[in-house]
Amino acid sequence: MMLALRGVACLRGPRLLFEGLDLTLDAGGALVVAGENGVGKSSLLRIAAGLLRPAAGTVERSASLAWLGEATALDGDRTVGAALAFWARLDGASAAALERAMETMGIAPLAEVPVRYLSTGQRRRAAIVRTIAAGAPLWLLDEPANGLDRDGVAQLGEAMAAHRAAGGAVMAATHLPLPLDGAATFDLARHRAVAA
Repeated sequence: MMLALRGVACLRGPRLLFEGLDLTLDAGGALVVAGENGVGKSSLLRIAAGLLRPAAGTVERSASLAWLGEATALDGDRTVGAALAFWARLDGASAAALERAMETMGIAPLAEVPVRYLSTGQRRRAAIVRTIAAGAPLWLLDEPANGLDRDGVAQLGEAMAAHRAAGGAVMAATHLPLPLDGAATFDLARHRAVAA
């Protein structure tokens, strides 16, 4: 077991988004968290990552994690290669792992381009590169396909498949189809709190 959520509830301000939520994710597994906008998909991932405290319940992680959120957190004044190398050093990733991840997501040719010149999809690819290069067994991905073209989605799918084949696990919140063969789907809308 890499991740287990037991009896988890989420409050955002005075609003109860969900409660009594139980999930587990094992090595090699994949879980897609689905549901319409505002149902709490991002909040659930933040709870799983330890970025948001649950209103109730417990979260157990037995592996280090890599977080992919909405922000790319890449310095716009640096080149793509330099910005990613900065994070690779902080994440404890090797230069070789970073180079492989850049090839995987097709942005190696952009290494000398300043981050500020990247398109939305290229920025997303760069953020995914950071996730891949980090080498963490557990990937928590919030809307990973946002901004990606067909090739980018295919590259993301290949990266997730390789990660799982190597014993990693993926939990992704999305409203877009993801190429995650054999993934379980958890419809968060079924766990929404009913307004009183």
